[in-house]
Amino acid sequence: MWPLPHLRAKSRPAQELTAHLAAGLAAAQALQARVGAIEALKAPFQDRFWTAVMLAILTHDCGKLCRGFQDMVWGRSPRWGHRHEVVSLGFLPALVPDPELRRHIAVAVATHHRPLSGAATNSLEYLYGDIALEEFRRSVEPVSSADADALSHWLATTAHQAGLPVDSAPPGHRDVLAEAHAVLQELLTDWQAPLYDKDAGLGAVLLQGAVTFADHLSSAHGSLHTRQPIGADFPTLLHKHFATQGRTLRHHQLQAADVDGHLLLRAPTGSGKTEAGLLWAATQVQHLNRIVHGTPRVFYTLPYLASINAMAYRLADLLGDTEAIGVSHSRAASYHLAHAIASEDASPGDTEQHRPDAARKAVSRAAATRLFRETIRVGTPYQLMRGALAGPAHSSILIDAANSVYVLDELHAYDPQRLGYLLATAHLWERMGGRIAVLSATLPTALAELLSETLDGDIHEISTPDLGLPVRHRLRLRPHHLTDPAAVKEITQRLLQGQAVLVVANNVADAQTLFDELAPIAEQAHGHNSAVLLHSRFRRKDRLSIEQRIRRRHGVGKSRRPGLAVTTQVIEVSLDVDFDALFTSPAPLEALLQRFGRVNRVGMLPPADVIVHAPTYRPRRGSTGEYADGVYPRQPVEAAWQILLRHDGDKIDESQATDWLNHIYASAWGIQWRDQVHQRRTAFIDRFLTFEFPFDDRSSLTEAFDELFDGTEAILLSDLDAYRAELDSVDGAAGRLLAEDYLIPMPYWAAPLTRYERKLGVRIVEGDYDPKKASCRCKAQPRRGISQERFFDAPRRCRRCPYQVPSPLPPPVMALFTRRPPRTPQRPRATG
Repeated sequence: MWPLPHLRAKSRPAQELTAHLAAGLAAAQALQARVGAIEALKAPFQDRFWTAVMLAILTHDCGKLCRGFQDMVWGRSPRWGHRHEVVSLGFLPALVPDPELRRHIAVAVATHHRPLSGAATNSLEYLYGDIALEEFRRSVEPVSSADADALSHWLATTAHQAGLPVDSAPPGHRDVLAEAHAVLQELLTDWQAPLYDKDAGLGAVLLQGAVTFADHLSSAHGSLHTRQPIGADFPTLLHKHFATQGRTLRHHQLQAADVDGHLLLRAPTGSGKTEAGLLWAATQVQHLNRIVHGTPRVFYTLPYLASINAMAYRLADLLGDTEAIGVSHSRAASYHLAHAIASEDASPGDTEQHRPDAARKAVSRAAATRLFRETIRVGTPYQLMRGALAGPAHSSILIDAANSVYVLDELHAYDPQRLGYLLATAHLWERMGGRIAVLSATLPTALAELLSETLDGDIHEISTPDLGLPVRHRLRLRPHHLTDPAAVKEITQRLLQGQAVLVVANNVADAQTLFDELAPIAEQAHGHNSAVLLHSRFRRKDRLSIEQRIRRRHGVGKSRRPGLAVTTQVIEVSLDVDFDALFTSPAPLEALLQRFGRVNRVGMLPPADVIVHAPTYRPRRGSTGEYADGVYPRQPVEAAWQILLRHDGDKIDESQATDWLNHIYASAWGIQWRDQVHQRRTAFIDRFLTFEFPFDDRSSLTEAFDELFDGTEAILLSDLDAYRAELDSVDGAAGRLLAEDYLIPMPYWAAPLTRYERKLGVRIVEGDYDPKKASCRCKAQPRRGISQERFFDAPRRCRRCPYQVPSPLPPPVMALFTRRPPRTPQRPRATG
């Protein structure tokens, strides 16, 4: 039993207030042990950073002693209507004698749930900025002076036992509400001006992040892993793993293991660049541990969800521990659910019976990763980039990212917008003590130069010599479009010859058209289910089933079987598959090289044909210029096509491809591309990463970020009953996870086609759906310039609503990156 048992911090589950504060202090201590010293911070704040975190988390919820809050958590009243963190400020003057230390503690306490200032109506400035003391006292009262004195005594005793610099004198009676009101007014004055010192702004958001991190961890009764498997013992483990396969480490892998600092590794597919990156990471973990005395986290990032899932399985197999790996992407719970069900050796009926339990476990595991439990995380770089949003919701990502190791696998260059934002974030990771490696089979010199410009530390470049790997591909060009009858005839011939054929179209419309024409031929020749269509507009459960079918029939290491897979860009780095031949639409060279990599993947065949078809260009709504198949800008596609024309019929390898990329990025388009990357990088730094107003509201930026990277999802109207039944089958988040099988990915610009069902918390779209094709017949009239067909990407033969693609970044969204919204004046209030 803790002191003051009649004071609760929460009701579900019930927890005493002092127990919660003590658990928060323990969580903050665990966080300090894992993160270590943050060298980016300036003295004297660097020396007192963790002290401020400990004292802030120890006092952050003291304001919950108010009778109004206690009535709410004990069920005596439905709502209190005030902010407990503001009242918590009243305990600081008696506890912390140092005014500068108290200033940082106070702002961390005040902002662990709400912004301090800004345009939002929930900011503390808006709620309490001009309220007089007497009005504040009347609205918050009553506060028991006996409880306040007892809690103050407990705080002083607990802090003193933890070795924190507090006033150990008996606190005596203090007017907590008067103190709280005075401290809040000081905060609103002190933090009103911008912080032009970038290190001070970073230190402020890291402080907020550490306090919110500890609060969330203690509230969830979570724990942090304290060991890094990719550390001193990892090279020995990898040697043993290779020995069981009759393999030895290659020269470039040993070179990577010797690097101390950032790494740029160019190594062809199949050369073991993943293992090289992991050996580099193990070395950085040891170096950082000696410098900061923490346990560095290792973040392995990939651009696509399926490749992330595959890497998580691969690492778990290598380390012999599935619990050591966290999967960090928007569908992490779905990944854990699929893994739990797939691991069950059961009949379909047993699997269905097992799903509710598996869903509960999957939700629990995903929640643990969201609490940053694991020291190894596999995910997209965009999940980490959310830390730039800062604030109570995202600053925890930043503190977890400090003193960490980042492996960026297959960093794509041709999208200047996202590349610029990622480079800006990489610079922030470095400022926070991070080490960064970029791994690629084909990485242009222009991108290497941008990395060198972005990062302050030295970058060690390793390029593999001739490893004696077999040449896997022979380039063939065709003068007609991929959907031309001549292309269909040639693909048909390959199928009838018994080959496994991959067809990659640039848009869903072309993919559906080709599948309609080719699937009957493939299935007549090679049996039922020998043809599949894969693109991004399937329901989640249908896409998972399709990916499993492709892996079973065409996965690396499987016996070679004839068949057909028609896909869009989702195949580029999403599945570990191996085909006999490729027919593809034109694209930027990096994208084409990724498509080539799905053919003759391990070099078991003579050079296999990769056949690229001539581009066709057209404008797209909302954009100037022309686009290949309405998707890729003309300049990089045209540049790639001109290079390929000079090598038609040649055997090609990835070292040649790097030279081709260098030629493209040295062209006039390449100069324009570099300028765009610089602009996007600068815009992201200026808008997100300066932290001039670290405790301002950033909700408008969150929406803009989601539009850029996350998109949204919807269910079909015809699936509404099934969705509701899954929601009701299991309580809480587990039921929602099961229902997510019916979600269809869609970009933000298609949201106006949907209606939002508030009770179910889901968007609904109307259309006819085929589980094999995900095609649609129009049922909704075009609205706001967006037709139903623009979402489902129906075949081009449908003339009712021509397929259109929106501009990558609508002007209203871009405006958020180029100027700071004006600060909203304080709301006029009547004072007591």
